[in-house]
Amino acid sequence: MSRDRAAIPVLDLSTARQPYGSFSPEFIEQLRHATHEVGFFQVTGYGGEPGQADRLLDTIRRFFALPLEERMKLDNRLSPHFRGYTRMGTEVTQGRADAREQIDYSPERRPVADYPPDQPYWLLQGPNLWPDEAFPELKPAAMAWAGLMSAVGMELLRAIAVSLQLPEDYFDEPFRDAPAWMGKLIHYVGGVVEAAGDQGVGSHADYGFVTLLLQDDVGGLEVQPPGTTGWIPVEPLPGALVVNLGEMLEVATEGYLAATIHRVQAPPPGVDRYSVPFFWSPRLDAVIGPVPLAPGLKAAARGITDDPANPLLASFGMNMLKGRMRAHPDVTERHYPGLLKRG
Repeated sequence: MSRDRAAIPVLDLSTARQPYGSFSPEFIEQLRHATHEVGFFQVTGYGGEPGQADRLLDTIRRFFALPLEERMKLDNRLSPHFRGYTRMGTEVTQGRADAREQIDYSPERRPVADYPPDQPYWLLQGPNLWPDEAFPELKPAAMAWAGLMSAVGMELLRAIAVSLQLPEDYFDEPFRDAPAWMGKLIHYVGGVVEAAGDQGVGSHADYGFVTLLLQDDVGGLEVQPPGTTGWIPVEPLPGALVVNLGEMLEVATEGYLAATIHRVQAPPPGVDRYSVPFFWSPRLDAVIGPVPLAPGLKAAARGITDDPANPLLASFGMNMLKGRMRAHPDVTERHYPGLLKRG
């Protein structure tokens, strides 16, 4: 089965609520279709300052134009929290190198020094690595974007709750006080990482709740909605964010909501692609139980697409730690060889 690119819905977030505050039934119906049938959509009208997205992409371009020695001062192997600069071709998806370099960042918090043995996910909490001297404008631009995306992510999650016939604040509690969101600033370059070939990012599903992606005009993102076998391009749409759902929502809804498989094709040699994915995620200690689905929704649930080699976990922190360890084995080996032995 194949679908054309029109299968990727476009929703206007500025129309999500009616004048008296509740969500518009028309928007909720569009959202229900997008999250159940496709698992990917684009949103416009999400707010922010005029030109904020374009300025952020320009800032990222200028950061990645710095000499490698400056970028390497933020080497993520220096961070036990999986933060900082990942060198070209060293992040791994499906066991294969990706043709990208990037900065990973999350909320600025103190490391957790003492935690129960069965909660190693607290290792993920800590400070970021920023080029404060060489390129001080990167941190404020990235953190301002994270603030905007946190608001957009929460609004979409509340709309998703309503689409599941639940109160709009159903998912609020796991995000209260200390959500463990993650942002990435990514530069893709084709033809420079031999081991990657045409893989910008290999096929995968995200492990959190809601992913919000700002992409430039180069393209390369492809998705495989439930029940399909081909790949559908998500064409860049000026002024839009690409949205997809993660494994936590698929698990919680028995597969009614889709954590859709996607990948990024590396750009042609000599072409640069920049993107900013933001993963709106709950507290590290959040455990997400099954969502009570109405009979009609439960009957349409597909079940969980669990892979024995990549089990889906109800504990967000453990799901995130698993994903970080798989993506950055060099960081894990350097800081947590004991976790590797435990699998």
